[in-house]
Amino acid sequence: MIELIIGRRGSGKTKRLISLVNEAVEKSDGNVVCVEKGHNLTYSISHKARLVDTDYFEISGFDAFYGLLSGICAGNFDVTDIFVDATLRIGGRDFNQLAEFFKKVSSLSDKCNTKFTFTVSCEESDLPSEIFEVAKII
Repeated sequence: MIELIIGRRGSGKTKRLISLVNEAVEKSDGNVVCVEKGHNLTYSISHKARLVDTDYFEISGFDAFYGLLSGICAGNFDVTDIFVDATLRIGGRDFNQLAEFFKKVSSLSDKCNTKFTFTVSCEESDLPSEIFEVAKII
């Protein structure tokens, strides 16, 4: 399952994501991972969540981004939730590539039984309709 938090910059997406991460940590019987660009969330999320900085691993573009998410799932079968902040800053602003990325992540989610939540900084109307075939807005 893929869930999206969509909105313009400054609309409270990251604050909502932080709240969801901390809730998931309390409810999860496995591991919770939060992926971010930079070290912005270090003191905001529970220490029980695994925090991954894409800058540290030099991740850019949707192919490398998908590889990172696949590696997280492959390395630990107990990951129940993966939260991602700044999706477009990590992968890029090509919405067609974003749609393809989400299709692959949806398949990964089904295979690994992992829930993915992404923040996306844009208007819902900017996104291709194919995205909403595999993802829902929360």
